[in-house]
Amino acid sequence: MSPSGTNTSTDVELSIVIPIYNEEVILEESVVDLIGRIDDDPRLSKRSYELLLSENGSTDATRQIAEQLVERYEPVRLLQTGEPNYGLALRRGIQQARGEIVLCDEIDLCDTDFHARALRKIEDEGFDLVVGSKALDSSMDHRPRYRRLATKVLNGLFRISLGFHGTDTHGLKAFRRDRLLEVVDACVVNQDLFASEFVIRAERMDFRMTEIPVRIAEKRRPSVHLFRRVPHVLKNLGRLVWVIRIADR
Repeated sequence: MSPSGTNTSTDVELSIVIPIYNEEVILEESVVDLIGRIDDDPRLSKRSYELLLSENGSTDATRQIAEQLVERYEPVRLLQTGEPNYGLALRRGIQQARGEIVLCDEIDLCDTDFHARALRKIEDEGFDLVVGSKALDSSMDHRPRYRRLATKVLNGLFRISLGFHGTDTHGLKAFRRDRLLEVVDACVVNQDLFASEFVIRAERMDFRMTEIPVRIAEKRRPSVHLFRRVPHVLKNLGRLVWVIRIADR
């Protein structure tokens, strides 16, 4: 992994971490739009921030476009991982983050409304971790039906096998980095289930957590097809059950 970027300041309030893989079609437009919406939002515009693009093994022009964005926009930093691995890219983005609060986002979402609402939960109400849940009744999830069903099935497996009490683990999150870094360091899986293990471990370690509704309207199809991910998800779920339920006793 190698970091790059023009922003060398360590005085950063917010770190927005976004894993990217084969995103040449939407990367530039999404980053430019995100920066513009942050600048236009009075809840966010006065805060210092960095935008960490955590590229992982892209085979298209994603890396080159990200490098151009680093040159054009002072808050943008680029991290690189040499293999397609969403969880590892997210983990390294969190570890490399310099902000007091980390916001984990997706390049096809870039939800500044979630950012602002989550910050209020952390700063005004004292929560350690805020999860943007796609499965809450008040959320608006416009993904295809089969993907909504997959979310319900996976979270059902987490409840049954790991005793998880929430409704969602994967997607938008916000947390105090200094508080939750120990959870990141405790995680044992990467790939698709790192984000889920992070939330499940935070709950089991008694951090103060909450879920808030989100609106999901993706800009493109997933860069990795859902059914290609199933074997990795099941393998890592089995590993999590072993580590959390048995080895951690």
